[in-house]
Amino acid sequence: MAEPRIERIEDAEQLLGSAGYVSDRDIATALYLAIRLQRPLLVEGYAGVGKTEIAKVLAEALGTELVRLQCYEGLDASAALYEWNYAKQILRIRMEEQSERGADSTESLIFSEPYLLERPILAALRRETSPVLLIDEVDRADEEFEAFLLEILSEYQVTIPELGTVRAKAPPYVVLTSNRVRELGDALRRRCLYLWIDYPSLAKETRIVRAKVPAASDALAQQICRFTEALREMDLDKRPGVAESLDWALALVELHQDHLEPEMVRATLGCMAKTRRDTERIQAALPDLLARAAGSA
Repeated sequence: MAEPRIERIEDAEQLLGSAGYVSDRDIATALYLAIRLQRPLLVEGYAGVGKTEIAKVLAEALGTELVRLQCYEGLDASAALYEWNYAKQILRIRMEEQSERGADSTESLIFSEPYLLERPILAALRRETSPVLLIDEVDRADEEFEAFLLEILSEYQVTIPELGTVRAKAPPYVVLTSNRVRELGDALRRRCLYLWIDYPSLAKETRIVRAKVPAASDALAQQICRFTEALREMDLDKRPGVAESLDWALALVELHQDHLEPEMVRATLGCMAKTRRDTERIQAALPDLLARAAGSA
């Protein structure tokens, strides 16, 4: 794997900063080690705290391709690795019916490169330059899929029965994310470096909002982040992440707001509350939340 010019943790911080990611020492250190040691990085944390964004900004900063595999319940190896183009194979079989080609020869023909459909993992392994492979929400896939990943994460290779073993020409930078929907197995964890991302501090989240939504005034950014911080202390079904803070900031800027007003907060609660119960609880606590946002509580 061709290494980027990262000789110090500070270089990793600059790499993230160059792509607009507001980082901290823990994140930069984990990324530095993942690159230098050529190890997959498993990132866990609450929804909306920027786990997926790490892979995106890494690809942008390195000037390489981002290959994303979105995991889900029932995901199997064929959907992640490769499939055969069955329609094209059947058409070729029909074309060969009038030829003198034998069955073995036809079989070799239709199970060859022109009939192969790359899926994300195989695509990442066959790139000429190292891409960033994002295996997103790996906790949503089942244990069988985890077992399938072990060879890939250890050796950067996969075995295709019809074609043999495919080894990475330029091993990818691998980032796995998890929201802890289920506990991941020890074998997968041992193959990865680990990073936990918590909700950011008030100061850090304010910097993120100002960086991502530059049209938001300083006062609005601070009030949004104080309001969000207060929401995370409440008994909500879904506590808002940084993604919700950014959505709310964008919405309020679009509505030409430079500070939080009760009527506009009620009108835009859909950016922050994701269930009816949460909406009702936030509305009931709105006076206290606005006082907290204004810095007077």
